[in-house]
Amino acid sequence: MRLGRSLALIVFALTLAATSSAPAATLRSLAPAAGIRVGAAVDVEALEADPAYARLLAREFNLVTPENAMKFAVVQPERDRYDFTQADALVAFAEAHGMQVNGHVLVWDRQLPDWLTQGGFSRDELMAILREHIRTLVTRYRGRVASWDVAAEAVGEDGKLRDTFWSHGIGPDYLALAFRWAHEADPQARLRYNDYGGEGAGAKSDGIYRLVADLRQQDVPIDAVGLQMHVGLDDAPRADDVRINMKRLAALGLQTDITEMDVMLPLPARGTALRRQARVYGAMLQACLAVPQCRSFSTWGASDAHSWIPEYFPGQGAALLFAADGRPKPACESVRGVLRRAGADKRRRVE
Repeated sequence: MRLGRSLALIVFALTLAATSSAPAATLRSLAPAAGIRVGAAVDVEALEADPAYARLLAREFNLVTPENAMKFAVVQPERDRYDFTQADALVAFAEAHGMQVNGHVLVWDRQLPDWLTQGGFSRDELMAILREHIRTLVTRYRGRVASWDVAAEAVGEDGKLRDTFWSHGIGPDYLALAFRWAHEADPQARLRYNDYGGEGAGAKSDGIYRLVADLRQQDVPIDAVGLQMHVGLDDAPRADDVRINMKRLAALGLQTDITEMDVMLPLPARGTALRRQARVYGAMLQACLAVPQCRSFSTWGASDAHSWIPEYFPGQGAALLFAADGRPKPACESVRGVLRRAGADKRRRVE
């Protein structure tokens, strides 16, 4: 009797030890059951130089976006001379690891080459340059890049269209033209407008809504709106406002995505700040999952080792789900928990 009980206790202990030492479920393993893709922006130079970074990306994410590899100045540093080295490397990595690719970005007012901005081109010349750039890039990855950020950050803080290089040189119709040209190059690709600061309520989110509603009214082939979600602890939008915003975009027939999320913290980041950061990440993912048209949740980087925040906001950082050494932070555990619960809820509804 005592021997049997001892054996049972040993078996129980071994089972408990195996369970506790088992690796936590990855984000990409939890995402499908929740009905969403989980992504990260990729620094291609780091991808090639840092094997741990590459392993983290492949293990945890099923969607990737190039940070810089497909931007105008990188892809076409000289007129009619294209360089796809980094873009090809990213697409090949994604295909090797069963990841979807979001192309970023076809039309933006920054990271443009000097030959373009200082060329003194006429409106017709600029239209021809932009059309050829979009056609060349999108056609090259047709069937391999599932979605494109066609245009980004065209709306100002006041909700009005920005005066950009493209709007000044071509006119406000450059946005509609860009979407039409991208659709011509790959009719199957999902086309998105991407912007920051318009996730919740306010003048900018209203301006983005008016822009995309006008594009839909013109039968422009736009499929989705990307909400970047670069926030801090004290300026994150209310989750209810994010849901309301996503729902009104859905009513236009548009999908939504959280595309570039990071939550910057004062450095060094400590326990309370990390816990607050985890709550922000969890709340934003819950807001996304509450709207069926929200299709993906991406962070702008995979780990703090390759985050843009410290360079542009000195004294700030620790903004992502994984620490610089690749270990999951409380924010990652929060996201995993939300995904796990969402997947369980979906299974219960099916049963």
